[in-house]
Formats: sequence, C-alpha cells, structure tokens
Amino acid sequence: MSQERTHTDHILPNKTYLLVAAALLVFTAITVRVSFIDLGGYNAIAAIAIATFKALLVSFFFMHLLYDKKIYLFVFSIGLLFVGVFIALTMFDTLRRADIYDVTAEPIQKDAVIYQENPADSTRADERSGQH
Repeated sequence: MSQERTHTDHILPNKTYLLVAAALLVFTAITVRVSFIDLGGYNAIAAIAIATFKALLVSFFFMHLLYDKKIYLFVFSIGLLFVGVFIALTMFDTLRRADIYDVTAEPIQKDAVIYQENPADSTRADERSGQH
C-alpha cells in the first residue's frame, strides 16, 4: 500500500509573518485614525471594510490558505467579502432610515393626566394648542 500525501507542508520565513503583522498594525492604526474623522455613519462602514481586508490577510497567511488548494482560498475569500459587503449594505440602510420613517413620540393614552402636564412632544403640543 502506498500512502499518497496530498498536502505538502510549507514553512514561511519569519520575515513574512513580521510583514503581515506590520500590515495588520498599520491597518489597525488606519482604523483608529479614520474613527477620529467625522464621516457620520460612514465611519462604521470604513471600519468594516478595513476589518474585512485584515481578516483576509490573516486567513491568507496565518491560516495558510494562500498555500493550500486554491478552491479553499477562493471559497473563503468570496464568503468573507460577501459578509463584509452585506454588513456594509446594512449600515447604509441604517443611515437613511430616518428619511423614511419619521419618528415621533405619540402618547399611548392621549387623555392621561401626565400627558396634559408634560406633553410627549412639545412641538406637537404647541401646534395642538395653537401656540408657536
């Protein structure tokens, strides 16, 4: 019986690991730096994009997917990219939700004494009483 070995071991030089670690530190610094720039809700989207790229770096080098069968690399990369894209698209949705759904505070029981003393929405209470 012959034993076929389909997986070959590979040893990466320490320089490769150090370069990847340095790249991860640089992208972490970029993430921190971008968080101080006021991009509104897009700060989270930028952080997710950078985190997705960092996850790809980790999977390529530390999980050795770059040196394994390319189908594994392809499937994992596409899956990770889609997760990042879907989370980013969800964040885009939450940025514009206020334009669609106008949030107002409506009292549950309009005749309650507490709402007569402290209206839930002072601007609407002024409109109802005729004051501006």
